[in-house]
Amino acid sequence: MLLGMLTAGCSTSMLGLGGKDDVDSNLVTSTVAPAGAASDAETQSDALTVRNAVSSADLSALDSSALAWANADTGSRGAISGLTEFNEQGVVCRKFTTTRERFDGITLYQGRACMISPGIWQMTAFAPT
Repeated sequence: MLLGMLTAGCSTSMLGLGGKDDVDSNLVTSTVAPAGAASDAETQSDALTVRNAVSSADLSALDSSALAWANADTGSRGAISGLTEFNEQGVVCRKFTTTRERFDGITLYQGRACMISPGIWQMTAFAPT
């Protein structure tokens, strides 16, 4: 009987025994931070992967279909579309739009890569839209 009364007291209100009716404000909980943006190193690695796909693409065979890319180092992947080549002050450049799919979502990027010397391409723009 005594054991039953002791255990019942654990689940009953303390109001009748001088307890307070206030909210317990001493309880502190932590929050889970949302997944952050990709680190600069990951973004740079993905930009290099996209640059390699853009610079090696055969535009005459590509038609209007999207060009897939994947980065095994970061786990990101995407599809390049709207790939066009133009000449800017004597420098061959290619502009494009690409998706960047990561574990935390999909982002649309605009980019441009230019051939700074024969066979050497540099990403001159790569930013989310």
